[in-house]
Amino acid sequence: MSIRLYLDEDVDPLLAQVLRDRGIDCLSTQEAQNCGNPDRAQLTFAAAHTRTILTFNVKDFAKLSQTYLAGGNTHSGIILSQHLPFRELLRRTLLFIQKHGNQELTNEVLWLQDYQMPPTLS
Repeated sequence: MSIRLYLDEDVDPLLAQVLRDRGIDCLSTQEAQNCGNPDRAQLTFAAAHTRTILTFNVKDFAKLSQTYLAGGNTHSGIILSQHLPFRELLRRTLLFIQKHGNQELTNEVLWLQDYQMPPTLS
């Protein structure tokens, strides 16, 4: 099964369209009509639809993952990222998908910062 992304509402919904144009299953919070819902509801929605959530809300979602799992729930993965310019966000997301696209991410919390382009040699 290939990765299916769900973008938290702080992530530019244009990313969903650009990823879909590249054949990646991606849904934004805006498209799902979930704007303004609490973080737990966003994670529950993502889990119910077997989607890995991508969020800039590092502090809240890192904690939420722990309490969510402690409550006996499971999720389809959380990707945490600092705010990035669009091109860099796209680049790192594509690298992430290239590495994890067919892996099971159940209950995983991963950092997008780990998916940077290697420096070029001059």
